[in-house]
Amino acid sequence: MSTIFSKLPNLNLIKGEIMNNSISLLCDAVATAGVVAGICALIVGLIIGIFVYKFVIDKKINKNKSNAVKIIEDAYAEAKSVKKESILEAKEEAQKIRDEANNEANERRREIQKQEERLDQREEYVTKKEQLLDTKSEQIENEKQKVEDEKLKLSEKINEQEVIKVQMLEKLEKISGLSKKEAKDILIESITDEAKKDAGAIVKQIEDEARENAEKHAQEIVIGAIQKCATDLTSEMTVTSVALPNDEMKGRIIGREGRNIRSIESATGVELIVDDTPETITISSFDPFRREIARLSLEKLIVDGRIHPGRIEEIVEKSTIEVEKAIKEAGENACNETQIYNLNPELVKVLGRLKFRTSYGQNCLKHSVETSIIAGLIAAEIGANVTVAKRGGLLHDIGKALDHEIEGTHVSIGVDLAKKYKENEAVIHCIEAHHGNVPFHSIEAIIVQVADAISSSRPGARRESFENYIKRLQQLETICNDFKGVEKSYAIQAGREVRIMVKPDEISDNEALFMAKEIAKRIENEMQYPGQIKVNVIRESRFTDTAK
Repeated sequence: MSTIFSKLPNLNLIKGEIMNNSISLLCDAVATAGVVAGICALIVGLIIGIFVYKFVIDKKINKNKSNAVKIIEDAYAEAKSVKKESILEAKEEAQKIRDEANNEANERRREIQKQEERLDQREEYVTKKEQLLDTKSEQIENEKQKVEDEKLKLSEKINEQEVIKVQMLEKLEKISGLSKKEAKDILIESITDEAKKDAGAIVKQIEDEARENAEKHAQEIVIGAIQKCATDLTSEMTVTSVALPNDEMKGRIIGREGRNIRSIESATGVELIVDDTPETITISSFDPFRREIARLSLEKLIVDGRIHPGRIEEIVEKSTIEVEKAIKEAGENACNETQIYNLNPELVKVLGRLKFRTSYGQNCLKHSVETSIIAGLIAAEIGANVTVAKRGGLLHDIGKALDHEIEGTHVSIGVDLAKKYKENEAVIHCIEAHHGNVPFHSIEAIIVQVADAISSSRPGARRESFENYIKRLQQLETICNDFKGVEKSYAIQAGREVRIMVKPDEISDNEALFMAKEIAKRIENEMQYPGQIKVNVIRESRFTDTAK
């Protein structure tokens, strides 16, 4: 019992919990009842709303139906009025179109009527024309028949004349004792001689007049160009001498067993001549470029004093650089002297190599500068292109700078070089034509040839060997003696003039004129010579008698 009573407070607690749970259940029931009531109220509201909406919509639909019926009725009435107006307008437009069509048809009718009238007139004109043509055709046929008859008569007369001509020729051949061909040859020969005489007289007259007017002017131009061109004149050879301080230096240059001299010759490509000439060594080479390198190298070795193969190679290499620099400077100086400033740099270097190239003893670079100046002066005098003439004169012998290294003539090498460095076509033609290898296409090319001849042929400019000189004179006299009627010929003034004595009984004055021209032409074709050769044909008659 005590145990039961001791647990009574816990019973009170249980009662409290039961009460609390009962209250919470009651609250949940009340809340659930409120939710149910809300849902029922919402459903009732939706049903009432649907009935109200249906009532309003039905009312609006009925109202709209009545409006639509009214609009349709109004539209139908308006369509009726528009239809009536359209029909009226269409009728008016149709009437208007009908009137225009009638007017156009009337106009067309009038135009067709006019055309028919014109056609009738033309048909009448054509008919008259046909009648006239028929008449003309008959007349032409009659004339044609007359011409045919005349032709037939003429042909018969020609045949008669031919027969008479043949008979006359036969009689003439019997009388003269000559055939037709022989008589024809005699006639042609006589006419040819007479024509040559007349032609010779005319040619002489023309030449005299041209010489009178042109020779003085040409001399003034050439003399003026030479006077204004003041270039130095030097004659160079294929050997160069190097002075030594003493004869002992010769032995040092030769070296032990000749090793030094062999090294110098191998490095420079020249030949060293060590002879009995005191204190002198001679450098021999046809290539002036190599000769100059060898000269500089020897002079430096002599000053330095250390002469052995290693030092020789070092000095030769330095000398080569110095010579190449000198070549470039020489090319630039030539361009400055001739006032040509836009030359290709590589072409300037090649041009500078001409400083170490000679032709018949004449320095090629100085000759090119001189030719350029003379060509420019002549071009300015006669109104030609001065720039092209000067450029062509400066570059005309550019091929000689490389003719030791490249195969071909200096002309072809020069043309290839100019094309390679994109020179002007007019300048290339000056290079190509300055020896007359191709026909001249410009006055500047002729000027360059003339300037080249002036520079190379003036006294002292070039020299040639005695043997070549004698051969040239003999060839000149042989060409002259080959002509019929020549008695004697003499080459004078160092081969710049030839005098031909002809037989007066075989050669007339006019024939002598033609002979001079033919000899000059043959000399141009068969000989090579600097400058010009004057041909003089002399015909002289002498009559002698003795007074007793």
